[in-house]
Amino acid sequence: MTDSKVKKILIVDDEADVTELVSYHLKAKGYQVEAINNPNNSLGTARTFLPDLVILDVMMPDLNGVQICRLLRADPQLKKVPVIFLTAKAEESDRIQGLETGADDYICKPFSTKELVLRVQSILRRASEGGGEEVKKLQAGDIVIDIERHEAVVCGKAIELTATEFKLLRLLMERRGRVQTREHLLINVWNYETEIETRTVDTHVRRLREKLGAEADWIETIRGVGYRLAERKVQTCPT
Repeated sequence: MTDSKVKKILIVDDEADVTELVSYHLKAKGYQVEAINNPNNSLGTARTFLPDLVILDVMMPDLNGVQICRLLRADPQLKKVPVIFLTAKAEESDRIQGLETGADDYICKPFSTKELVLRVQSILRRASEGGGEEVKKLQAGDIVIDIERHEAVVCGKAIELTATEFKLLRLLMERRGRVQTREHLLINVWNYETEIETRTVDTHVRRLREKLGAEADWIETIRGVGYRLAERKVQTCPT
């Protein structure tokens, strides 16, 4: 079942030309858009607007996009809202820092508005996907995910996962024991059907492993190919 509610998008960029351009194209696709050019107002606006997705510039005065993303992730109401960084900082290290901060995607300026809209649609689609009717919970050792509640528990303790991390873990658990190539993961988790930087997958897997803690080695790296969830693993959770 698809979610018919109009999705709300918050754009934060100190360049008015950028916010006007992005707002125009997103509104044309039926989204409700709020755009602000003062980064200092971003968190307050987000708390009242309660967006379904946030597009953040990185290089802004006073408060940059990375700092804003951290503030969003620390807010109980906003911590699971998907974030796209839209920035002129195109170095690989910048992209990795953005993803490690908790962003779901990273688009470099100059950018294609068509690509941006497609990525927005892709992220909102996977963020709103509900749990399957047949299987409501998946378990591997001491990792348990509740698909309906969108919750993950490791060694009896709940962990916080972004929408992307949850879908990545769910896919690996559903296809346990089967190797998933990076390209396959990009298509099935990120819904990208074109050539996109596969380092995105590696960064998200590393973040997911960190959150899984003692259970991290359930996710096996298949060198030069991709990843898989192990068939079995030695018990490592503390008693």
